[in-house]
Amino acid sequence: MNKKELLAKLNWFYSLEVEQVDLYTSQAHAMDDVYLQKTLARIAMIEQQHVDNIAAEIRRLGGEPTRLGDVVAPLLGKAAGTLTGALGPETVLKADITLEEKAMKDYKDLILRVGNDEKLFSVLWDNLIDEDLHTAWFANKLEELKKLH
Repeated sequence: MNKKELLAKLNWFYSLEVEQVDLYTSQAHAMDDVYLQKTLARIAMIEQQHVDNIAAEIRRLGGEPTRLGDVVAPLLGKAAGTLTGALGPETVLKADITLEEKAMKDYKDLILRVGNDEKLFSVLWDNLIDEDLHTAWFANKLEELKKLH
């Protein structure tokens, strides 16, 4: 993968992570369940770490995080978070599982293509593991909610 291609991929992840921060923050505000509120807020903080880590990698490789990601992604995240939040916890969890599964697939694909850049390899793996843990928590909480109905 050449440098231009790599920076484009990293900027895509940067935008995705920015969107996730605002998505989870908006969803947290929409929840009545305190545990779900707190967990979504905590996950938003972890996603912000992903934003910061990806931005640092983009800069280390000589690029700049996309301005489009800084403008559009938060709007999309907030809108999607508000919409799904209004539809209730089960819809939130299902949507979040879908989003996290897509992120995991894309992280796995990029990990296989980054070559011998150990720093980037480590950042991508850390983010992938966090996304996997978020997915597992969302799936577990969704099962809990289904049992209550």
